[in-house]
Amino acid sequence: MHLIINPYQEPVFNLALEEYLLKETDLELIMLWRNSRSVIIGKNQNALEEIDVDYVKEKGIKVVRRMSGGGAVFHDLGNINYTIINERKKDDFGGYKLFTAPVRGYLGSLGVKAEFSGRNDLVIEGKKFSGSAQAATSKRIMHHGCILFDADFGDLAASLKPKAEKIESKGVKSVRSRVTNVAQHLKSPMTAKDFLAGLGRYFADNEADISEYTLTNKDIEAAKILAGEKYSNWEWNFGRSPVYNWQRAKRFDFGTVDLRLSVDRGIIEEATLFGDFFGIMDKSQLEQRLLGLRHEKEAVAEALRDIDLNLYIAGISASQLGELIYP
Repeated sequence: MHLIINPYQEPVFNLALEEYLLKETDLELIMLWRNSRSVIIGKNQNALEEIDVDYVKEKGIKVVRRMSGGGAVFHDLGNINYTIINERKKDDFGGYKLFTAPVRGYLGSLGVKAEFSGRNDLVIEGKKFSGSAQAATSKRIMHHGCILFDADFGDLAASLKPKAEKIESKGVKSVRSRVTNVAQHLKSPMTAKDFLAGLGRYFADNEADISEYTLTNKDIEAAKILAGEKYSNWEWNFGRSPVYNWQRAKRFDFGTVDLRLSVDRGIIEEATLFGDFFGIMDKSQLEQRLLGLRHEKEAVAEALRDIDLNLYIAGISASQLGELIYP
């Protein structure tokens, strides 16, 4: 077993690195790492149902889809992430209690009683501080978890608070829980870096035949390539969202406009406008313009840039139509 203290903090790179280590190496390992501010969504989730798109864009918070299932989590440098990859045994998948035992053990050594709860959570005094998820190949399994050590709960709450649009999809929904930071429960203060280092020492002291492993240039370059080809891409992070129906209606001075979209893999497949507005041209021509576009601000804005929207909805501006269309 190898112990990796991963110094990189770029979310796209780190998620790509996990996949590379799982699928392209035979290393059995424990990796400890941190991400800069980001929202990490499960592979089966609809990103738009999990986040406040405006807030994450304004704050420069990256949204990245991971290869494992489960719910959305907020990462920043106050979080400690751990990844365990080893040979897959018969009952490993779903064995969250076993994989989280070292985290509970380390906290116990610090005088903090952590308990396993539900399917895959760790709690302190009934409040969640860690969730975990798994991914597997035919021969190997990856278990990873996020520990809230000293996370910014303001960013966490605002990022994981989707707007009130009506979205209907079959994507897996996150379960919101009361959360706490580990730092609040320590008898003596410590930094996130100190906690990470201590967790590494705990693994080293309690895992048989463990040795430190330094990421090689080959590892780093392979992860960078995968990050660029997959984890940086809109198609993976948003386009992989399950089929969903989007509805948003608003009353303007010139009338009510009710927009309905059907979106498949992030692409608008159907668009219908309802309302008591007036227009010279048939609204179906405007609806047709939306088909085949990415359901994102930049793509829609570019497609409608040269259209006189007032011909279809008298009195409307591009920004007002955008209020209905943009996630």
